[in-house]
Amino acid sequence: MQERQPCVYPLASCRNGVLYAGVTSNFLARIWQHRNDVVEGFTQRHHVHSLVWLEMRDTMETAIAREQAVKAWRRAWTIELMEKSNPYWRDLCAEICQ
Repeated sequence: MQERQPCVYPLASCRNGVLYAGVTSNFLARIWQHRNDVVEGFTQRHHVHSLVWLEMRDTMETAIAREQAVKAWRRAWTIELMEKSNPYWRDLCAEICQ
């Protein structure tokens, strides 16, 4: 994975648990911050640390637009999108963050 690549990344507390959608151009650094509770906020308060889906984008603008769209969706739609590629809600960080 490139160090600087715009992406959208939903995190979950557990299967069917609390969801969080974020966007970044430095995925490895940002996921490390979430998993280690470095930054106070939603993911820290709700223990949202499992990477359940990742979508790379060409530009930061398209990544932000996609994140906003996903956040505006009904929860069921977001879950359906994630489960198409990750039906068991595995934490994908072990595969991606190598």
